[in-house]
Amino acid sequence: MTDETDAKPHRAHHWRRDLVELAALFTAVAAADTLADTVAHGPDGPVLLVSSAGALLATTAFHTWWARRHHHAPPAPPAAAPSPAPAAAGSGRAPAKDTPDSGATTLWRMRTTVRDEPGSLAALCSSLARHGVDILSLQTHPLADSVVDELLLRAPGTLAAGGLAEAAAAGGGSDTWLERADAHDLVDAPTRVLNLATRTALDAAELPLALRRLLGRCTIQSVPARSPRGGAPAEPVPAEGVWEETVMRLRDPAGGSITIERPYLPFTPTEFARARALVELDARLGPRIPPRTDVLTLPEGNAITVRRADTGDLAAARAMHERCSPATLAQRYHGPVGDADRYLRHLLSPRFGRTLAAYTATGRLVALGHLLWDGDETEVALLVEDDWQRRGVGGELLGRLVDLAVEAGCGSVYAVTRSSNTGMVAAMRALDLPLDYQVEEGTLVITARLAPARVPVLPPAP
Repeated sequence: MTDETDAKPHRAHHWRRDLVELAALFTAVAAADTLADTVAHGPDGPVLLVSSAGALLATTAFHTWWARRHHHAPPAPPAAAPSPAPAAAGSGRAPAKDTPDSGATTLWRMRTTVRDEPGSLAALCSSLARHGVDILSLQTHPLADSVVDELLLRAPGTLAAGGLAEAAAAGGGSDTWLERADAHDLVDAPTRVLNLATRTALDAAELPLALRRLLGRCTIQSVPARSPRGGAPAEPVPAEGVWEETVMRLRDPAGGSITIERPYLPFTPTEFARARALVELDARLGPRIPPRTDVLTLPEGNAITVRRADTGDLAAARAMHERCSPATLAQRYHGPVGDADRYLRHLLSPRFGRTLAAYTATGRLVALGHLLWDGDETEVALLVEDDWQRRGVGGELLGRLVDLAVEAGCGSVYAVTRSSNTGMVAAMRALDLPLDYQVEEGTLVITARLAPARVPVLPPAP
């Protein structure tokens, strides 16, 4: 327990000044008494006494005002100006400058190029600190004769992107790129890379997503070794990969290649090395999918098992194709029925997305649901055997596919079907999500906007 006297501010006792004031008071009283005895017997005695009293009162008031203005105790520090937090050792963190609206802050990701010489980082940090910007994390990407600094910033809400760019330029930064960040970016780089490696190790379908989260906003295209349409094979890629400014091409462990494009921001050697490490990890682990299964009971009482599918389900999928009517296959594949089997190996490969399969209790495959990575967009597709349509199987698969898309960080999913496919339209509407419809020559594209994942609330800036 803290002593009560310790919580009170300490005030120095000036005994010498008190003694002088007491002596002055006695002197003033003696002088007043002598003056009263002298003038009391004169004709103007009462007037002089009243005048003296008034002068004494005025002097006392002036002394009180002066004492309060020049207090003996030292002034307390202003509450509105807290002392800046010390810089984090080794991180380049700069203390934040007090701003009029210190409660409103914004997170930014900044990438800027500085000279590779002593003091360049200090100049950049000092310039940002003068604008009230706090550096939360810092990564460096060495180049031949310069360094690319990637920073996560907490800036005053009144400071726009243009002001941040000017602050970086004043600190020696060039080719500055800025993007709004969120609480997910507060995870430091080593932790984020380890999390991505763990997810890649557990699921082969995670590799394209891990590369996208590692490299930011980019377009990732997986090209199979041979096209499902029977075209020419993909262009071979060296084992060490190819890197050309804004484009990376890596050899896909599953066959073919992975092309990554980021036109707005060139890749760095560090990013290229990290991407190659993730691909090498995927190659060493081989094909794999999580062994999770869900047993669902349909409204009519039948139980079906939903699980992740891969190329091991190819034979069962071809058998289901044979049981489907030409109209059902045409609604799903939007082309000749004879081409349906050609796409199965591509669709079941974890590299191009995620597939859910619905099996009956007797082991019969009755439905497939696909979540396909299409560059920076995501497509959902369903195929339900004719005898199992209108029984809720497609809706169950679609809901789980949307959940997988949200986990993957997708902002939306779209479905391409015929305008006469009322079953697919009903399943999309049952998601209870905002939908956009586009119809062109009998083809219907339905886009569902997904709710973003929840992020923790940022604490106020210290």
